[in-house]
Amino acid sequence: MGAYRRLVVHRQVLVNLVNGQAVQGVLVRQRGPLLFVANATLLEPDTEPTPLDGEIVIERDRVAFVQAL
Repeated sequence: MGAYRRLVVHRQVLVNLVNGQAVQGVLVRQRGPLLFVANATLLEPDTEPTPLDGEIVIERDRVAFVQAL
């Protein structure tokens, strides 16, 4: 795992998706093409934030960019 990837693991992040949605939560690990986010909230334009149960798995090809908060 590259040093830049280790910087955001176990930190609060905002994962911006290519479809305009975003997931905010704690990036708990990365494994291959997958990101695992805990304590997540789904953010969509013109919609109230939606809390998500469990651990969310996001495929890297759906990610536009990740912001460390």
